[in-house]
Amino acid sequence: MMKTQREKMTAGEPYEQFDPELITRRKLIREKLLTVNQLDNNEQRNQKIKDLLADTGDDFFAEAGIEFDYGFNIHIGNHFYANYHLTLLDTCPITIGDHCYIGPDVGFYTPVHPLSAKLRDADVELGKPITVGNSVWMGGHVTILPGVTLGNRVVVGAGSVVTKSFEDDVVIAGNPARIIHHLDENGDVIPGD
Repeated sequence: MMKTQREKMTAGEPYEQFDPELITRRKLIREKLLTVNQLDNNEQRNQKIKDLLADTGDDFFAEAGIEFDYGFNIHIGNHFYANYHLTLLDTCPITIGDHCYIGPDVGFYTPVHPLSAKLRDADVELGKPITVGNSVWMGGHVTILPGVTLGNRVVVGAGSVVTKSFEDDVVIAGNPARIIHHLDENGDVIPGD
């Protein structure tokens, strides 16, 4: 059986971005988010955002300015908070665990564009999923690139560009992000680190 372009995209395989189903969904999401992001009632705004996502926990809060492509590839756990202007480019799945707190102007980017100009000119598109563990905190202006997995209890410093995956219980920062501290089971910096 032939895969749909949506199935190929979600699986991280090359897909046709101008597929009618995908264009229709992107247009629908843009239209809905124009209205949703104008709502000043937090409960109404967040319920309407939740309705556009694949799944979320009950305790979900995003400030105004959230943007995403499809919604059906976004999976968010319980006790989630995102500050203003969260961007989730969800050509592939973006999975975020429980008790995650996201600063303002953070971007999760799953699309991958080929290095080959010939392939880019041919509109070849693909992506890699992003996975974030539980109890992760990200400062403002963090960028998470395609294929990154962050473990549990990771802290990401403001302005960081995360280009690779990191294990549990670390503080990372920089461009590209690197480990600056390891944390113990209480969340304290391990001495001598």
